[in-house]
Amino acid sequence: MLIRLGETEFPLPAAPQVLEVGFGDGRFTAQVARLHPQWRILGVEISAGSVARALKRLRREGITNVQVYHGTAGFALRNLIAPQSLQRVYVNFPDPWPKSKHQENRLLQQSFFRRLSTRLAAGGELLLTTDHEEYWRFAQAEGRASGLFEIETPPPPEHHLTTKYALKWKAQGRQFYHAVFRKVAEDPTPWPPLPRYPMPHALMSGTLPELESFEKTVVRFEGGTAVLLEAARALGPEGGYYFHAHLEEEDLIQDVLLEVRPSAHGLYVGIGRFGAPLSTAGVKAAVEWLVGWLEGQGLRVVQRSY
Repeated sequence: MLIRLGETEFPLPAAPQVLEVGFGDGRFTAQVARLHPQWRILGVEISAGSVARALKRLRREGITNVQVYHGTAGFALRNLIAPQSLQRVYVNFPDPWPKSKHQENRLLQQSFFRRLSTRLAAGGELLLTTDHEEYWRFAQAEGRASGLFEIETPPPPEHHLTTKYALKWKAQGRQFYHAVFRKVAEDPTPWPPLPRYPMPHALMSGTLPELESFEKTVVRFEGGTAVLLEAARALGPEGGYYFHAHLEEEDLIQDVLLEVRPSAHGLYVGIGRFGAPLSTAGVKAAVEWLVGWLEGQGLRVVQRSY
């Protein structure tokens, strides 16, 4: 962006971009936004209830330099953040997944640090605050194993201890742990955003069979799995069927409705008019399987768009 003074144009400095993972009710987010009004902050949270509470707080306090995303940190980091653009990442009191069999669910693993390095600017930092000493040590080991970060462990800044859980655990006398992961190198592996596709669909001709039952079917494709869970007859005079599909791809999990319904040009097979699914390789694989399955039921493809 340029600003003009007389006949001369000067570039405006880019606003620092900051990410907070798991913002809870948003009180820490709001505090940081007030302390640094020049920052552009993206908050990521998987709890719909927390998103609603945080939005209410941000609107009530008139904070305008925060955007929120309801979803996972991995997806947001990959698809919503430009390479080498982040100055800082906050991770306050993440779920430690304390049981050894659940440790694969922890956020701060070597793979996350490697990918984070591609989105952090030179010298960018991740700040971790937790009450779970074992996870604190685990995160340090994983960050160190990536070879991309230098790590310091100062006492947690006082304003990091104002989150909902920090206040609760502070009253219980718990100890807190802090670590700063500073980027010193970058992982060379390409990590582009997930590719998107035109919404896949097909037109078919023939008579829809009567579905007495439908068996769950697993469809594997490069990068993920689509599970066709169940089928149900559509209500209304037009008829047709809905198919519930659960899709798991790298950094993305979504449930979608596929539909088969009469249209002016034949039987439409594609994504149902429900929600706002992302058209990814998983959606394409699910539609492709459904078209093939209907061909096996005697229908014929008139037009294929995938």
